[in-house]
Amino acid sequence: MFQIHFAYIDPGTGSMLFTILIGVLSAAAYFLRNSFMKLRFIFSLGKKEKVENDDSVPFAIFTDSKRYWNIFKPICDEFEKRGQQAVYLTASPDDPALDEHYEHVSTQFIGEGNRAFARMNMLKADVVLSSTPGVDVYQWKRSRNVKWYAHILHAANDVTAYRMFGIDYYDAIMTSGDFQAKQVRQLEELRHLPEKELPMIGLPHMDELRKRLLSSKEASATAEEDSHPITVLLAPSWGPSSILNRYGSKMIDALLKTGYHIIIRPHPQSYTSEKEMLDELMSKYPSDDRIEWDKSNDNFEVLRRSDILISDYSGVIFDFSLVFDKPIIYADTTFDKGPYDAWWLNDEMWTFDILPKIGRQLTAENFGDVGELIDSCLHSSELAEGRELARSQSWANIGNSVPLAVDYLIHKRQELQCASDSAEAKA
Repeated sequence: MFQIHFAYIDPGTGSMLFTILIGVLSAAAYFLRNSFMKLRFIFSLGKKEKVENDDSVPFAIFTDSKRYWNIFKPICDEFEKRGQQAVYLTASPDDPALDEHYEHVSTQFIGEGNRAFARMNMLKADVVLSSTPGVDVYQWKRSRNVKWYAHILHAANDVTAYRMFGIDYYDAIMTSGDFQAKQVRQLEELRHLPEKELPMIGLPHMDELRKRLLSSKEASATAEEDSHPITVLLAPSWGPSSILNRYGSKMIDALLKTGYHIIIRPHPQSYTSEKEMLDELMSKYPSDDRIEWDKSNDNFEVLRRSDILISDYSGVIFDFSLVFDKPIIYADTTFDKGPYDAWWLNDEMWTFDILPKIGRQLTAENFGDVGELIDSCLHSSELAEGRELARSQSWANIGNSVPLAVDYLIHKRQELQCASDSAEAKA
C-alpha cells in the first residue's frame, strides 16, 4: 500500500516562492523582448525605428481595494473632463468604479491578490498612480515598462505609518503637509535612497467629502437636526492594538450606558482578518434602536450623522474632525512602531502629537465617565482650535487637490517623453 504525502508550504514561504517565480517570468519576458528588438535592429540594417507599444497606456491607476475609490474617483473624473486617456486597475471584483461609464478612462478588474500583482508586474504605462504601499518590496514589482511610479496618501497622517519600506521605491509621493515631506527625507537619508519628488497636492478624498458636505441640504443646521439624539460613532482601525481587539464588549457596554445612539463601523479589513472576533461581537450586540453596525462602502452618511467619533489611530479621525469639524475621543491603545517606518525615526509621530489637541483620551480607567467625556468634548472651544491647527498642518490646497494631482501627472509624463525623445536623438 502506497501513501501519498503532500508537502505543506506555509503562507510566508508561498509568498516568497511566488515572488521568485514572478521575478523569473519578468526577467524572461524582458530578455525575449530585448532579443526581439535587437533582431529587428539587425534586419533593418541598423536603421533605428521608433516602435510604439500598442498595449501601453499613458496613465494607469492601481488600487488593491475598492475602499479607495473615494480617493480615485475625483481623479478619474478629472482625467475624463480633460479628455486624457487613463486606465483604472482594481483588485476588487465589486469595485464601484467598474460601474462607471467613462469615454476616456477605462476601468478593469485585474484579479485578486497575487493575480493582480502579476498583472501589475508586466504593466506597460508611462505613469502609474497608486495608494498601495510596498511596490518592489513583496509581490508587487516595478515593471520595466513603467517610467514613473507616484504614490498618493489616503489619510491626513504620517507617511511613516506604513509598514517598513512601503514607500521606498516610488519615484514620487504626493503629500498634504510639510511634516510628511520631512519624514520622507529622513527615511531617504537613513537608507541612502535617491530623493523622491514630493509635490504637495493635498487630499482628494477629503476635498470630495468637503464638497459633498457643502452641497448637501443637511449641511446647514435645522431645528429637526438639533432635536436628534446625540450619536456616537465607534470607528476603530484593525489589528491587535485596535479598540475592538483590546476592549471589545467592555467598550460597547460603556457606550450603551450613556443612553446615546451608537453606530459601530469596523474597519473593512476586520471582516477578513478578524472575522471570528467581529462575528462574536455582532452576535452579542445585534442592531436595534440603540445600536447599529455600519458596513457601507461610503462612510459619508455615518460621518455626517454622528456628533462625535471614538477611534484609535485610524485615518478616519482626520476625515471626521477636519472635514466635518467635530470632536473625537481616541482610545488608549498601544501602538507598536516595530513593523512600521516610524520605528526608524526618533521624532514622535505627527498623529500622536496632534491627537491631544483635537480630542480627549479614553482609558480603561475612565470608561465609567465616558458620558461626561463625550459632553465635555461636544462643547470644547479648545478642541475647535486644535482642529484648526491640525487642518493647517495636514491639509494643503483645500478644495484644489484634484486639479493639482492631475496637473502633476500630465506634466511628469510630458517631461519623461521629452527626456526619451532627447535620448533617442542623441543615440
